[in-house]
Amino acid sequence: MHTELTARMDVAQIALYAFWIFFAGLIFYLRREDKREGYPLLYEDDGSRSSVGFPAFPGMKRYLLRGGHTATVPNWQNDRRDAPVTPAAPWPGSPYVPTGNPMLDGVGPASYADREDVPELTMGGVPAIVPLRADSSITIEQRDPDPRGMEVFGADGEVGGVVRDVWVDRAEMLIRYLEVEVSGVADRHVLLPMTMARIKRKWKGHHVAVQAVLGRQFADAPLLANPDQVTKREEDRIVGYFGGGNLYATAARQEPLL
Repeated sequence: MHTELTARMDVAQIALYAFWIFFAGLIFYLRREDKREGYPLLYEDDGSRSSVGFPAFPGMKRYLLRGGHTATVPNWQNDRRDAPVTPAAPWPGSPYVPTGNPMLDGVGPASYADREDVPELTMGGVPAIVPLRADSSITIEQRDPDPRGMEVFGADGEVGGVVRDVWVDRAEMLIRYLEVEVSGVADRHVLLPMTMARIKRKWKGHHVAVQAVLGRQFADAPLLANPDQVTKREEDRIVGYFGGGNLYATAARQEPLL
């Protein structure tokens, strides 16, 4: 019976049809899953209209995080519909240009995400990024230059401040930030990302050079709520400020290279 049945079937064609059905289902599944971020799409006229398209939105997904709380995705908490920008031209798809101080407003390359306003933790549950004054067990290698006490120069060659402490990542064992006491402003300390600083030597000694911002712009960098602790949200704003300076620190940087 089975031999007679299979003799009348084109097994290769059935396998091909089964593969097509499976592949179509896979495409449908992946197309729904990739709509968990970036959807619904908003029209640029007034932002009141939106579109999801086909297939429909897959619904919310929840993740259980360390500590017992949950995270739901997608979430639109980081969306900023009131950003101080305006279209460069009247047609749809035109790029946006800032209307205020983009480094302070957090737009363009200075953008940041409003992450949780809590510090990054190590596997042991303690803040990962701390100043050296908060952890005496960590020291700077004696053969390396100690940046504490060095002057910090901006891209214009002007002094922006003096390094007062070094912030280290206890999980990765590397320097994350330099704490800079701003020149000319009493009791104002800001964090400078180490990735945007270079320790250099000149005839009068070592100094820290920063090309991202000008000397006077250190005074406007985001401040910390706790002088011995930096949160995830504060980190994003700090890095966004200095990163945005690569384009917005001077008007000349926004012009074509050639």
